[in-house]
Amino acid sequence: MANFKNGRMAEDIKREMTAILRELKDPRIDPMLTIVRTELSGDMSSCKIFVSSFMGLEKAQESVKGLRSAEGFVKRELFHRLKMRKAPELKFIADDSIARSAEINKKLREL
Repeated sequence: MANFKNGRMAEDIKREMTAILRELKDPRIDPMLTIVRTELSGDMSSCKIFVSSFMGLEKAQESVKGLRSAEGFVKRELFHRLKMRKAPELKFIADDSIARSAEINKKLREL
């Protein structure tokens, strides 16, 4: 039962984070930034948020710096939007899965 609740909360965090990203005005955050996945710990005290950019890994890493500086705002917004008892500790991680999947797609089209 706890695993179902944990997965549902991780998906809710992903959905709300996508909306919050569009509200942030930090110039370091890429407008084409995408949340790839979220991993919520079993006790819901920490959450890893994997982000990827269409512009590449370097732009995603720069966006992570902007997200870390806005972490307080993001945490407060998640807390209010999801009506949580305690907001989880957020950890943003740059991921290059979009660029990797585009490369695989290109190779498949060449075949």
